[in-house]
Amino acid sequence: MGVQTFGAGLEQPASAAPQALSEESVSFVKSRLGVDTSKVSFKSGYSTKLNRVAYVKQVHNGVPFANAVANIAWKGNKVVSFGSSFVKTEKIADSTPTIPVEAAITAAEAALEGKYNGHPPTLEYVARPDGSVALTHVVQIQSDQTGAWYEAFVDAHSGDVLSVTDFVSDATYKVLPIEKETLPEGQEIRVDPHDILASPLAWHDDGTGRTNNTSGNNVMAYKGTTGVTLESSRGLLVFNYTYDDSIAPTEGQNVDAARTNAFYIINTVHDFSYRYGFTEAAFNFQTNNFGKGGKENDRVLIEVQAPGGTNNANFASPPDGQSGSCRMYLWTRTPVFRDGALENDIIVHEMTHGITNRMTGGGTGRCLQSVEAGGMGEGWSDALAEWTQQKSGTVEDYILGQYVTNNPNGIRTYPYSTNVTTNPLRYSSIAALNEVHRVGEVWANMLHNVYAALVEKHEWSENARTNPDGTGGNVVYLHLFIDALALQPCTPTFVAARDAWIQADINRYNGENVCLIWKAFASRGLGVNAAKYVDDSSVPSACA
Repeated sequence: MGVQTFGAGLEQPASAAPQALSEESVSFVKSRLGVDTSKVSFKSGYSTKLNRVAYVKQVHNGVPFANAVANIAWKGNKVVSFGSSFVKTEKIADSTPTIPVEAAITAAEAALEGKYNGHPPTLEYVARPDGSVALTHVVQIQSDQTGAWYEAFVDAHSGDVLSVTDFVSDATYKVLPIEKETLPEGQEIRVDPHDILASPLAWHDDGTGRTNNTSGNNVMAYKGTTGVTLESSRGLLVFNYTYDDSIAPTEGQNVDAARTNAFYIINTVHDFSYRYGFTEAAFNFQTNNFGKGGKENDRVLIEVQAPGGTNNANFASPPDGQSGSCRMYLWTRTPVFRDGALENDIIVHEMTHGITNRMTGGGTGRCLQSVEAGGMGEGWSDALAEWTQQKSGTVEDYILGQYVTNNPNGIRTYPYSTNVTTNPLRYSSIAALNEVHRVGEVWANMLHNVYAALVEKHEWSENARTNPDGTGGNVVYLHLFIDALALQPCTPTFVAARDAWIQADINRYNGENVCLIWKAFASRGLGVNAAKYVDDSSVPSACA
C-alpha cells in the first residue's frame, strides 16, 4: 500500500486509554488493516522530542515475516504517517520446516563460499515477487578470505538460497587476476577492484543508476546480444563462477565465468590506463564522462564466445563517442575448445587497440591503417599485455597465447627477449614482412628492450597500476607509452614513433632516460639514421 501521510495527524478516539508504544502500534495496525491479533507482532520503536515511531511485523502461524512490515509515526497523540508492506497469504508455504536448519546452513555456506558465524538462526517468512510466501531459515555467513558477511534466506522446504543480504555491500568477482596470464594460474576472488579515481561510481553505475549485471559505465560484457549480460547472484554484486576447461566453454558455469572475467579485465585496463593519461578528454571509453571532456556514450562492448570466428579476437575502434566493440572467440586447437576470455593477455591486447587507435590522431580511430602503423598497433597491444604480466624486476622473456593454443611457444614467431639469439628481429626485418601481426612483433620486441632497460635502471614497482607517481621503471615505461601516443603523427612510422618516445621522456622526465631509450632502439636497428627499413645502430653523440 506504500505510505500514507495525514498532515496535522489523525485524532485518536477519545475513549482510547494511554498505552505502551508496542500496544498502541499493534492496535493501530489491526484497525487500519483489518487483521486480528495473531497476524501482527510488535518489532521495534522509539520516541524522540518530536515524535514516536513504531514497526510492526506481519505474522503467520506465529512465524514473523522478514519483509512485510508496517510503520507508524505519531506527533503528540496523532498518527501522522502510516506505511505497510503486508502481503496476501493465499500462496503461503507451510509453517513447519521440512529442511533442518543444519542443511540450510550447509547450503548457504556452499552458495556464498563462507562459514556460518554462530549467530542464532531464525525462522521467517519471505514475501516473493511472484506473490508467493516462502518459509526460510535465516542464517549468517562470513568469509575470512574476502571479508564478506551475508545474511542468507534459505527455503525451509527446498533448501534453495532465495535471497541474500550483503552487510558489507562489496562487489565480488571470481576472476583470473590481471597479473596472471592464463587460466591454469588459477582464478581468485577480487573484492571491489575498481580504482575510485578512474571509476568514481565503481563499475556498475553510470550516474543514472546501479546495475546488478556485467554492465556499467566503462564496459558491457555479454554473450549473444548486448541484452544478455550476466545478472549477479540474488541481486547482489557477487559474480562467483568457476571456469572448468575440462568441459566445453558453453557448459557448466563457463559462460558466466567468461563474462565475469571479460568485464573485470576491460574495466581494470580502463582504470590503470586512466591513471596514466587515457582519460575522458583523451578520448577514452565511458558512457558518462562526468563533465571532464571528450564524447560520451561509448563504453566498450565485449562479447564472449562470439559467433562468426574462431582462433582469434578483435577490437573495433570507431571515433570518440561510439562504443568500442571487442569480440572474443573460442579456440579450436584442443579437443575441448578453449575460451580466449580466460587468457588475459588476449583481452588486454584487444583493449590496447582501443587505446592506441583513440590516442593516435585525436580520437578519430583512423590513424593506424597502413601496414606499418597497423603493425605497431599490434605491437603496442602485445607490449601492454606484457606490462601487466611482468611480475618482478627480473624481466622475463614474454610469450603470448600459450593457453588457447596449448603450445608453450604461443602465437608469435619468437618470445619477446633482449637476447638476440632468442629473438633476432630488427628494424630491417620489416622489409620482408607484409602482415600487421608480424610487423607488430618487431615493434613489440623493441619495446620489450626499452622496458627491460628502464626496469634495470629504475627497478620495479609492484604498485604501478594504481600509483603512477612511483619511480619504478615499469611506471616510467607506461607513462612514456601513453604520452608518446599523443605526440606521434597520424599514420606513424617506426621512426616517428621512436621520436615520440624520446620527446615524451624530455617532456616528462627532462630527458633523464633519452640515452637509455636511444640505445635500446638502436640495439635493434632503429638508431639515429635508420630509414626505409635499413638498420642503423648509431645513437646521438651525447649518448655515445
